[in-house]
Amino acid sequence: MRHRVKKKHFDRTKEQRLALYRSLARALILEERIETSLQRAKAVRPFVEKLITLAKKGDLSARRRALQLMPDKKVIKKLFEEIGPRFEGRNGGYTRIIKLPFRRIGDSCELAILELVE
Repeated sequence: MRHRVKKKHFDRTKEQRLALYRSLARALILEERIETSLQRAKAVRPFVEKLITLAKKGDLSARRRALQLMPDKKVIKKLFEEIGPRFEGRNGGYTRIIKLPFRRIGDSCELAILELVE
């Protein structure tokens, strides 16, 4: 039964969903601003915020946990050396979602910009 389960599935298996979150999080961390659909932005936001919280801790166990969630050393390096110290004084809310108009060509889904807060 799915009582009180509020997770977007995107009609994908768990592994495909995790791959989607990882690819969106990778793009966000490297570029610091991405444009995607509103539903995907809302779904990947907690994943990215957990990674940034781990980067703020900065110890070895946090780095290993982040490597389990995001097995890309280039992304983890930027996360722990640049993004983590930038949000040291902030207690959450590291990302911002800005709504955009609907996509005009194709499926006309609602678009959004997902970016890191300065």
